Amino acid sequence: MQETQETALAQVTIYTDGACSGNPGPGGWGAILVSGTREKELSGGEARTTNNRMELTAVIQGLSALKRPCRVLLVTDSKYVVDAIQKGWAAKWKKQGWMRNSREKALNPDLWQKLLELLEIHQVTFQWVRGHAGHPYNERCDRLAVSYYQKLKG
Repeated sequence: MQETQETALAQVTIYTDGACSGNPGPGGWGAILVSGTREKELSGGEARTTNNRMELTAVIQGLSALKRPCRVLLVTDSKYVVDAIQKGWAAKWKKQGWMRNSREKALNPDLWQKLLELLEIHQVTFQWVRGHAGHPYNERCDRLAVSYYQKLKG
């Protein structure tokens, strides 16, 4: 029996979070990829950034770490990311030349462009969780992000 592409895709859960000290300020991001019993932690940051850029970067880095197309459950505490994808805002901004409306430019078009490209490769379902509410993976991602930006602060 031949498997369809959908059933052949590996299932991965990616947990992400971004953090910033000041907005803008030094920022960090964390991502944890979980597939079966395997886990991989990723983190990084920038010396001067915003919280929303770090939230987006965490998602992008998590998806970019996948070596082949996967079925992904992406769990984040960022309403900014979840709403922009689920409500179609990011696709609309792109279609409108990265404008939110006739007067306002969309923020972070470079990151939204990259995320939309990754969403063409992977089958991603976004799930929002409340931040700082005891979700074990969300708390771990937050610690990764904060730890990274604290290194940048010196």
